[in-house]
Amino acid sequence: MNRYKQRVTLAVAAVLLPFTVACGSEKGDSGAVGVQQPVTGIDWRVDGITVGGTTRPAPAPARLRIDEDGRAAGNLGCNHFSARATVHGDRITIGDLRTTRMACGEERMAFERALARTLTTGTLTAERDAAKLTLTDGDGDRVHLSCSASE
Repeated sequence: MNRYKQRVTLAVAAVLLPFTVACGSEKGDSGAVGVQQPVTGIDWRVDGITVGGTTRPAPAPARLRIDEDGRAAGNLGCNHFSARATVHGDRITIGDLRTTRMACGEERMAFERALARTLTTGTLTAERDAAKLTLTDGDGDRVHLSCSASE
């Protein structure tokens, strides 16, 4: 292997390794979030929501990120949002959302309203299994997330 190929290989490995570790590529124990399975500092893609027993897929832009400093931000499917968040073990509370005010089609707006309501109705219970995360509210409604493709 010539030196150029070695440098490119090492550079790619150096860039991709932190992302693999951040999302978790190993199958861990399902269940409550633990020290080995953090939820902060990860760009989560919203895959869908289950509200009242009905699961709906998320629009492509739907995202969530909670930083260690208590800032949450993302996209509800149409509008961007930010909020304060607290994480205590497997319990997450997201405060009032500050959002942009773009209008999208009714289906996306209905999804966005349901997602915003589920994220902010109280304390959420987090379950993480490898690269998947489920947030469940007190009514049993769930937000299904996975590590973003950029992770």
